[in-house]
Amino acid sequence: MSSGIEQARKTAEGLTDGSYSFGFGNEHSSEAVPGALPQGRNSPQRAPLGLYAEQLSGTAFTEPRAHNRRSWLYRIRPSAAHPPFTRIDNGAVRSAPFTETVPDPNRLRWNPLPEPAPGTDWLAGLWTLGGNGDTTQRTGMAVHLYHANAPMADRVFSDSDGELLIVPEHGGLLLCTELGLLAARPGEVALIPRGVRFRVELLDESGRGYVCENYGRPFELPDLGPIGANGLANARDFRAPTAAYEDVERPVEVVNKFCGNLWSAVYDHSPLDVVAWHGTHVPYVYDLRRFNVIGSISYDHPDPSIFTVLTSPSDTPGLAGVDFVVFAPRWLVGEDTFRPPYFHRNVMSEYMGLIEGAYDAKAEGFVPGGGSLHNMMSAHGPDRDTFDRASAAELKPQKIDDGLAFMFETRWPLTATRQAATAHHLQQGYDDVWQGLERHFRS
Repeated sequence: MSSGIEQARKTAEGLTDGSYSFGFGNEHSSEAVPGALPQGRNSPQRAPLGLYAEQLSGTAFTEPRAHNRRSWLYRIRPSAAHPPFTRIDNGAVRSAPFTETVPDPNRLRWNPLPEPAPGTDWLAGLWTLGGNGDTTQRTGMAVHLYHANAPMADRVFSDSDGELLIVPEHGGLLLCTELGLLAARPGEVALIPRGVRFRVELLDESGRGYVCENYGRPFELPDLGPIGANGLANARDFRAPTAAYEDVERPVEVVNKFCGNLWSAVYDHSPLDVVAWHGTHVPYVYDLRRFNVIGSISYDHPDPSIFTVLTSPSDTPGLAGVDFVVFAPRWLVGEDTFRPPYFHRNVMSEYMGLIEGAYDAKAEGFVPGGGSLHNMMSAHGPDRDTFDRASAAELKPQKIDDGLAFMFETRWPLTATRQAATAHHLQQGYDDVWQGLERHFRS
């Protein structure tokens, strides 16, 4: 094990519940040095301890209070103290509008990303599968995957185009952000708000997973409606960091994703130098196993919307720019019910990934680290083996706890990038899983 991984593990192991602040959407506050956080005002004439006061706004100043996202940062140097940015190669990162190919109505499925070259950090290992919308209009989303085997040494990233929902599938991550430290392991997700700078270190020899880049309105918890006051993802289970600054005086590369392209500047210090902060524009980690599943206790499989963890609303109520959905451990008890997900065609487009185990609608071929894309109105559902087994199963109460799958669901079609449409790990013959579904009609 490299010394970098060992140090990252020690740091992550030291992050106990007392290292976090809890509650999605809360007004959090934290100071790494007593007295660093001003009291009674945001920008005093002289900030405490010789720090600089700076506001980071994730929404427009005048958006409604319930949706407004901003944080006040008290830092060693202001963010404005940097040299010019210059364009660098985008690597395998692509952004909306996606025009390399045309939207494809076919059902597509990929195996996991191949092994990266030695020395590939999280940013270098980021690979875009596809997306929709337009980064300059702040609409839509992108699906990325990552596969890394090295930490981001003296390199920091920020995304001006959107927030990043990171879903580790193999290997844990230590996220060193402006607002503090977060550890995210398989089975957990991390949410990095738009514009927040961060560095990714590895807790294992390699790290692999998925990323949803949300260009639109920030993710929020979905309304519960008739469910009532509790259920699905509970706000109290989201962990926000506490202040942990870097006072580093050496060259650090800062990479900014802006309107689809990567730009770089070399600072003479680390920009992760926030000594205290308060606000609502905050990164989080959430354990998907804490999702409180709501389901049918009489008959029929519920629509997958009931498994929504986070949603990015659009201008049409109920029609999300992107939903993040998890298929967490749960009991199936429906009577006279086909219990796996049913055959369907959906106006929404679905990218599904698998974190661990098996998915109950696909007997084989859908593996952890892989993913499938079913664009709007693409017919899909259980494969033949799953259909035959579920149609004949004895309907006893059944615990589904041998897999953890998720879905990025979006109102617009997802256009695959050229690299995804021609990738060696794109499965050929995916349609074959539905062949052999026999005729059972009796007149």
